[in-house]
Amino acid sequence: MYMATSTKTKSKEKTVADTLNRQVANFSVLHMKLHHFHWYVKGEHFFTLHLKFEELYKEAALHLDTIAERMLSQRALPAATLAETLELSSLKEATGEEDAQQMIQTLADDFEVICNELTEGISLAEENDDQPTADLLVHIRTSLEKHRWMFEAFLGE
Repeated sequence: MYMATSTKTKSKEKTVADTLNRQVANFSVLHMKLHHFHWYVKGEHFFTLHLKFEELYKEAALHLDTIAERMLSQRALPAATLAETLELSSLKEATGEEDAQQMIQTLADDFEVICNELTEGISLAEENDDQPTADLLVHIRTSLEKHRWMFEAFLGE
């Protein structure tokens, strides 16, 4: 077995594994950020957002597990420490200073980042004849695009 985060080997599995591992890190950070927002949201939209953030952190946990298990099935090792996760992730942790509007904007932006990376991952998986991975990433991207659209509508964009 090899560590998916190592850069020494450039096999097609390694490249797809790196792409998947970035998403393991992203969904780990997203999961924690959504919990943070769920716990600390305040204001007139509390009841709506509190429930929405709970729905989303449950979904993020499912995506995280599915991606990590896909990696394991391909004999790659997903990131499993906080240090490795924060190093690999394209997303930043919540600051603790966000109000409800900023929470929604942050999530819309995070979903945009992940969707762009998923698009690249889909292409890479298809180039490497890895249709199961491409299909998995399409499914996740579809869900995140809908959430991003709803957040933008909430913000009046």
